[in-house]
Amino acid sequence: MSEPHSPQIFLGRQPILGREQQLVAYELLFRDGVLAADQGAQIVDPTKATATVITNAFTELAAHAALGPYTGFINIDRELLFSDLIEVLPPQLVVLEILESIFPAPDVIARCRQLRDLGFVLAVDDIVQIEAAYLPLLELTDIIKVDILKLDVDRLRGLTGELKKFGKKLLAEKVESNAQLSLCQDLGFELFQGYYFARPTIIVGRRINPEQAALLRLLALVMEDADTHAIENAFKVEPGLTVNMLRLTNSVSCGLSTKITSLRHAITILGRRQLQRWLQLLIYTNPKGNAQANNPLLQLAASRGRLMELLADRLQSRNRELGDHAFMVGIMSLMPTLLGMAMTDILAQLPVAQRVKQALIENPDQCGQLGQLLLIVEATELTDPEALQDALQRLPAIHPEFLSNCLARAFSWANNLGQEQDSESAEA
Repeated sequence: MSEPHSPQIFLGRQPILGREQQLVAYELLFRDGVLAADQGAQIVDPTKATATVITNAFTELAAHAALGPYTGFINIDRELLFSDLIEVLPPQLVVLEILESIFPAPDVIARCRQLRDLGFVLAVDDIVQIEAAYLPLLELTDIIKVDILKLDVDRLRGLTGELKKFGKKLLAEKVESNAQLSLCQDLGFELFQGYYFARPTIIVGRRINPEQAALLRLLALVMEDADTHAIENAFKVEPGLTVNMLRLTNSVSCGLSTKITSLRHAITILGRRQLQRWLQLLIYTNPKGNAQANNPLLQLAASRGRLMELLADRLQSRNRELGDHAFMVGIMSLMPTLLGMAMTDILAQLPVAQRVKQALIENPDQCGQLGQLLLIVEATELTDPEALQDALQRLPAIHPEFLSNCLARAFSWANNLGQEQDSESAEA
């Protein structure tokens, strides 16, 4: 009889956005890495699961790696609510999300009041109707989360009107389309959770804006190994892009000890490989010069690219080309959303390797190693543990423990993008 697998626990995170679609927080998601041959990953003990999330986020991973400058929402069940473990958390970094499974008995209300007095922000999860027994809890909470998928438009409108009377922030969860986002904004929700911002809306015949077109031309020049002078001249006619590139390359995530002071310096110091990846990231930023570190699409694309690059190391150690291609696949996977164009139309403008194209446009059974890595990375962003299990089984070389370590490193790398102060930005 074989020995049981050692459990490997790691974090996922799902963005929470404000009304301007800026990133304001993450919900930290439990991930169980036990992948036995005959059974999938599953949460056996929710309390232990959340306790492990807390341990990973605030000890092993360190809060700055898991969250960056953002707040973390953590699910709290009844057992954990009364645990002393909660009180070791930094109140300024977390929101305690009281699960719908907790009945608001007097002892629960008393404990929530105690946690509020300790400085914790409270959220109540999955509200779909207002019951009398829950009124004391709603009065105590700071944020009310509404599961919009469980309500039709009329019920959602009525519930929202009733909840507004409590004077709390309303968070719409499971927002999966721009139409749902617009409805919830009109109803007065302040916070939004869901990957609607990463869903592509392809418009036939759409023309991308001039700044994005310029970036694609620059990226093509670098990928074709054009002369440095040609690349520099292409940047010079796009001052906003130049400022943005300097800001990103000055980021601590660049890994350079020397601050970049000019465009020529940036091109020389970075080299073509690093310049190419920063151009890929620049496509997700404001072309007018604001690096927009709190752009959720930039954060997601950067996390995907870096995570895929790190995972590729396990498949073929010290193969820089595979890592570079993996980074490109991760970054480019969200370009249809950003540009409103089909992936085939985007790839037609860039001289990418065949296996990169294959990973981005083929079905899962024909997408190669890079496509399989992309499936794993996408699965870490979902709340469906079976999707992650299926993706990992496609590439047995990627073990949960290795994925956990790479996730932490990718989160930290993405969190650092564009965080430098404007005063440190160089002039081209």
